[in-house]
Amino acid sequence: MLFGSVLAQQDPICSQYMFNNMAINPGYAGSKDQIAISAIHRLQWVGQAGAPTTSTFSIHTPFKIGKVNNGIGLTFVNDKYAFDNNIGISLAYAYRMDVNDGAGKLGIGVSGGFINNSLNATWITTGNATPAANDPTIPNQTESTTTLNFDLGLYYQTDKLYFGISSTNLTQPKKNYSKGSPLINRHYYLTSGYNLPLANPAFEIQPSVFLATDGASSSLDLNTVVTYNKRVWGGFSYRLSAAVVGMVGLELINGLRIGYAYDFSTTNLNKYNNGTHEIMMGYNFSIVKPKVPHRYKSVRFL
Repeated sequence: MLFGSVLAQQDPICSQYMFNNMAINPGYAGSKDQIAISAIHRLQWVGQAGAPTTSTFSIHTPFKIGKVNNGIGLTFVNDKYAFDNNIGISLAYAYRMDVNDGAGKLGIGVSGGFINNSLNATWITTGNATPAANDPTIPNQTESTTTLNFDLGLYYQTDKLYFGISSTNLTQPKKNYSKGSPLINRHYYLTSGYNLPLANPAFEIQPSVFLATDGASSSLDLNTVVTYNKRVWGGFSYRLSAAVVGMVGLELINGLRIGYAYDFSTTNLNKYNNGTHEIMMGYNFSIVKPKVPHRYKSVRFL
């Protein structure tokens, strides 16, 4: 007889993580110096029954109180897989400060919100397996539980470099089902990237790294994106021992952008699905009205 254990991350993953920092790091709030909106829809392992489907929406903006720079943001996540449906909403605040005489900016953020976990108890048993209704550890009816959740993060940026470190599910809240209370594990994230100009000033190359871990399992993405005129981009990611990702994107009008990513699994899962599709839309804009130039008349001229 052989025994083993399988441990997996509970937070949803995202290939276009560079457009999804608000979902994992509250220190990112207000970092764009504009109102920034981002939405990502991910269809994972298309064709596989019970495969994950994740939708993320976030909005954040900077604001001032006196001379103090701040950021505030709102994030909504809907993550479905198999018999689980998880909905989270959180409000983030970041204190923003200048570093290195204004060459860099550091955001120190915290967020709090709620996670609603629902379990659809539609179980299928075969052969002589024990019916779910007779198993003392498996709920035999549809259940829902809501828990309070907190995140913490730091986000540093300059004109060319960014670096973020954060932790979600700080208090490791419990899903209080009738036949058990599993924990929502604490997760840790590290993101970093650099804008490197090429010989042709119209092109930039942007290498980045994304590390996610819950202490039991980890995911590492190595990414390179080439941008043309700051409006068109394309690149590849390698998710260590998991997937190869291709991505493209375009800024349609000033501030409005759209992106697409396709994940090809490098494990045996590629035999049972048609890949993973991810669509991103974002919009950055300002509501500050431009100053109207004043005209001054002189008695010397008519």
